[in-house]
Amino acid sequence: MCGRTRCTLNTDQIARACGLTVNAASIRTHEIDRYRPSYNVSPGAYLPVVLVERATGEAEESPAIRCMKWGLVPSFTKKTEKPDHYKMFNARSESIKEKASFRRLVPTNRCLVAVEGFYEWKKDGSKKQPYYIHFKDNRPLVFAALYDAWKNSEGDILYTLTILTTSSSSALQWLHDRMPVILRNEGSVDVWLNKAIPEFETVLRSYEDADLVWYPVTTAVGKPSFDGSECIKEIQLSSADRNPISKFFAKKTDDKDQMEVKHGKSLKESPKKEIFDIAAELSISSEESPQGDHFDDLKEHLEFNTHANADESDHFSLLKNPSIEPEICGTKRGSGAIAPDSGLTSEKGSKPKKKARPVKNTGDKQASLLSYFEKA
Repeated sequence: MCGRTRCTLNTDQIARACGLTVNAASIRTHEIDRYRPSYNVSPGAYLPVVLVERATGEAEESPAIRCMKWGLVPSFTKKTEKPDHYKMFNARSESIKEKASFRRLVPTNRCLVAVEGFYEWKKDGSKKQPYYIHFKDNRPLVFAALYDAWKNSEGDILYTLTILTTSSSSALQWLHDRMPVILRNEGSVDVWLNKAIPEFETVLRSYEDADLVWYPVTTAVGKPSFDGSECIKEIQLSSADRNPISKFFAKKTDDKDQMEVKHGKSLKESPKKEIFDIAAELSISSEESPQGDHFDDLKEHLEFNTHANADESDHFSLLKNPSIEPEICGTKRGSGAIAPDSGLTSEKGSKPKKKARPVKNTGDKQASLLSYFEKA
């Protein structure tokens, strides 16, 4: 696609760029006073266009330069309709023989547009970064184009044009999937302008030569009112602009994976800590939800780590040797010594001891840390 160009060329430079060997002063021009050289030309602006036409009273056709508005308005457009130059400022070269707006123009209304460069935007999410594309030696680029003439309700004739596009070159695929048709030499120009040559498709291909270069420019180019040499001044992109947002998220994902690996490794290296963390989770869960598959999974996980590190700590010997009674709050108890709702009393009927917190047995619907150890 091509929606912005730079054109500050005069008629002599345009004639030479398009391979016209005749003296520029002898070339007919039409409405050239409408042309305003600009570093930021957008659809709706006037551009000098090279075409071949037959002048009044002449038998043969000859080249001429006519100033036309960029953005095609087909001749069959209603006279009372307001022209929209953004509708057809580009035409896909692959389909110009099929679409009604263009196929009738192909035999007779081919033309050339000479510019110094054009702009294209690279999309990265909601952000767009413009690039200026030009020849390395700064010679003009010559685009293939089509033109038409439309008469409004007042009888005024408006000449308009559309620039042809093709698939991007391999070097520019990263930037956009379309680019203007650049005619690479005088032979290509002759083929496109010569109405007697119906087979012109060979010149409507991507420009693959290495002398087409580009660099980033200010985002202010997006405003048609922004003009001047600042439009083509190269800027330095920040690190955030050089690294697309997709890479940012990819890095975050990689960091997360590394953290998980590191966390998993630390758990294996510190089995004691893992046991207490799981026990705490069991204690909390037992107050919130009934026993189920969740506890079975935790049990398997606990048993695995317990047997793998049995000789490392006394906590593991507690699991490994069920004959050792667990000590809770400094008091040793058997697994069935205390009923869920009973208090604690002395065996000799002496002074009663302070009631301990009841511990639920395995018959309850909820799991406790003690009952979990009993199962193990």
